[in-house]
Amino acid sequence: MTLDETDKKILRLLQEDAHLTLKDIAKQINLSLTPVHDRVKRLQQEGIIEKYVTILNKKKLGQNLTVYCQVTLIKQTHDTSEGFNQSILNLPEVVECNFVSGSFDYMLKIVVPDMESYHQFHQQKLSVLSGVSLIHSFFVMSEVKSTTVLPI
Repeated sequence: MTLDETDKKILRLLQEDAHLTLKDIAKQINLSLTPVHDRVKRLQQEGIIEKYVTILNKKKLGQNLTVYCQVTLIKQTHDTSEGFNQSILNLPEVVECNFVSGSFDYMLKIVVPDMESYHQFHQQKLSVLSGVSLIHSFFVMSEVKSTTVLPI
């Protein structure tokens, strides 16, 4: 699907504020309501707009520690990776999991209340997963930039 400049404007607006009404969007991009509705619907049907979410403040919810983990598996086989993938889906502390190239297999982003909570998570949930060989943890001292906005 090819996006024109109007589609891109709509996507930029929705990335900044998903609560904008179609009327608000129409007003900001100087289009009538019907074409804006049709475009948003098409963007949703094409899968460009996947879903609408609310972004929460981690610190205000007591989730004060963000940890990145490099995870290396015992073997790089399909079965080992699939088993790990399925296990990670059941760990709410893991907010991102990416299979990567390089000297390790996965990069995880983990959010927990504090160091003690991370220690328990590491010992009782992550390190005991089948196929895990090595875990390197990196603790975020200060978050410089965090955004969900994609450059369009």
